[in-house]
Amino acid sequence: MKIGIVQRVLAEYRVPLFDLLAESYDGNVSVFAGDPRKDEMIDTSRKLEKAHFYHANNKHLFHGKFYLCFQTNIFQWLRSQNPDVLIVEANNRYPLTRWAIHWMHRQNKPVIGWGLGAGFSQNRLKRRFFRQFDAVLTYSGAGAESYRKMGVSPEKIFIAKNAVTERPKRDLPPERSPEISDHPVILFVGRLQERKRVDLLIEACAALKDSVSPILWIVGDGPARQQITELAAKIFPQTLFFGALYGQELTEKFDQADLFVLPGTGGLALQQAMASGLPVIAAEADGTQTDLVREENGILVKPGDLKMLTDAIRTLLSDPSRLRKMGDRSFQIVRNEINLENMAESFEQAISFAVRNRKE
Repeated sequence: MKIGIVQRVLAEYRVPLFDLLAESYDGNVSVFAGDPRKDEMIDTSRKLEKAHFYHANNKHLFHGKFYLCFQTNIFQWLRSQNPDVLIVEANNRYPLTRWAIHWMHRQNKPVIGWGLGAGFSQNRLKRRFFRQFDAVLTYSGAGAESYRKMGVSPEKIFIAKNAVTERPKRDLPPERSPEISDHPVILFVGRLQERKRVDLLIEACAALKDSVSPILWIVGDGPARQQITELAAKIFPQTLFFGALYGQELTEKFDQADLFVLPGTGGLALQQAMASGLPVIAAEADGTQTDLVREENGILVKPGDLKMLTDAIRTLLSDPSRLRKMGDRSFQIVRNEINLENMAESFEQAISFAVRNRKE
């Protein structure tokens, strides 16, 4: 069976998932993806080890809520690859995706939509768009519920909990001292952009410096780096910037930290932090955080709430025993539940269902 996957861009962190899927389908996975806009600063790749890459000609029009992306050579790719199953982003901002769906359905082949959720607004065209999929993949229970409200049959919805790291091969997380030092390390990993609210994290650390005295490590790069660096120098000079790190260098930062904090939206580094046995604090955002952050391994805070974020960090760093137990629980959640292998398995279940359902 040949699997075609359409992405606006091929993000670096998605490469392991697509290669893992290719293992299950004898290498017959073709990924169609193009370049981001110049101002997006997304880490992308064109290199897949087991799946195949086909470059899309992305034509970006407008911005914000009016943004559209036309992938003008999608039909050349479809005809050359002739997939048995097509997986597309469930996003109606890509107009040619609709024609790709029609092309597949004319051949009685299934199409699977993949996305965060259906959003809050509803209208007849939007409902029709989502209901044309043979199956829908989403990251969370909240996403699944949004698709149900759009009229998608519950049996067609599959939850593939978002992951970027494989199931840990070791049985236990990295060994850490039962106690924490006088200057515990708080870690943030992600793109430095406004919506990540790293400024809020710096302000929280500055408010804590006379009590728990943390050190803040920031790993990542992006358009807001200069602004964030200037803020840190002004109010919390105990902040260290490492730039973008990958592989073993990134793993070392996770293993050496005491607490991971994600103060803004998005951020798959949350799952990576948990795989290294870190307790986590995250802002409630797109719904995926509620699956990862639970009472036993971390704290969810309201977006933009400085006091709540500050209190959460103080609470965890003031109780070393609880902090370490939470880290151990984080590790077990990733090892047993939320990992690349389980995510790929959900994709395979959706593919099997869509193929079976289309034939009936």
